[in-house]
Amino acid sequence: MTVDVPPWAAEVAHALPRPLLFATVSGAHLYGFASVDSDLDLRAAHLLAPAEVVGLRVGPQTLQHHGVRDGVELDVVSHDLLKFAKLLNSRNGYVLEQVLSPLVLVTTPVHAELVDLARRLITRHHAHHYLGFAATQEKLYAKTGLLKPALYTLRVLLTGIQLMRTGRLETDLGVLGTHLAYVPDLIAAKRAAERAALPADAARQLARDLPRLRAELESARDASGLPDRADSGAVDALHDLVVRTRLGYVPQ
Repeated sequence: MTVDVPPWAAEVAHALPRPLLFATVSGAHLYGFASVDSDLDLRAAHLLAPAEVVGLRVGPQTLQHHGVRDGVELDVVSHDLLKFAKLLNSRNGYVLEQVLSPLVLVTTPVHAELVDLARRLITRHHAHHYLGFAATQEKLYAKTGLLKPALYTLRVLLTGIQLMRTGRLETDLGVLGTHLAYVPDLIAAKRAAERAALPADAARQLARDLPRLRAELESARDASGLPDRADSGAVDALHDLVVRTRLGYVPQ
């Protein structure tokens, strides 16, 4: 995946006021259709000091930063390790994609362990995330007629199908949509303009394909070889990782 990420992106992540465990790029850059004026979505996990977890004054479980740098709009979100681990163990596709993102800005040994464990926490029930996300985006596309939510809908369904069939996470629409002849043109249109309208001919193609892909995802979920529950050993290891990392906190 070749993506034009600003050279200062890691610096923005490090500016968050807690030690970072990892930071990756999400959003349209991860999905393969970032436009010249796309927001830069950074997702991360940070570590609160033990006193900020067990004391009366609890530290921020979520840190957020919104701003503009060099004309690029920024959306930075980071969760404390405990919150991130709980989300990762709750069939949450958002955090799964964040920790497994190949667009890594900041990494640590804890991140490497999270990557290994995340793959063992995938279940067939992650399909519910992708079905729900697709439904939300399809409603937005139907309301606005914009290309962006239409591409999100397509990407989400194809990611879910791939995950259910193979157990592997792929988020790049350019890779996922090779069997759909119109996808390269839609990606090119989105890269040229963030708020482009969906062409009428593509709208007709999506009206045909989206119900079929939704049914394919449901069928792939039902036939999937993925487990119903996360690997219990991985859940135990995730618990141990949170405890070990918290107790090993070193002030910066």
